Amino acid sequence: MSGNWIKVCAADAIDEEDVMRFDHGGKTFAIYRSPEDDYFATDGLCTHEQVHLADGLVMDNIIECPKHNGRFDYRTGEAKGAPVCVNLKTYPVKVENGTVFIAL
Repeated sequence: MSGNWIKVCAADAIDEEDVMRFDHGGKTFAIYRSPEDDYFATDGLCTHEQVHLADGLVMDNIIECPKHNGRFDYRTGEAKGAPVCVNLKTYPVKVENGTVFIAL
């Protein structure tokens, strides 16, 4: 991790148990807000067929890919079963003064 904090959005721009897409530096990320009001970030494309995870369904700390229903734990990036078998990369997230930042 380089430790460069990048501004993403206002914290209230992401609903509880939801995800948003964030594009930066030619990469796509997925930013999540948990039911506990914590924020997480992963690579934004499914490791199975490179579909945008921000178009998926968030439930119980899981993101479900919209194409083949592959699932990941967005807190750890862990693939949770077929058809996905490669974990997502995760990134540190912080919220300061109501703004979400990720470290890239």
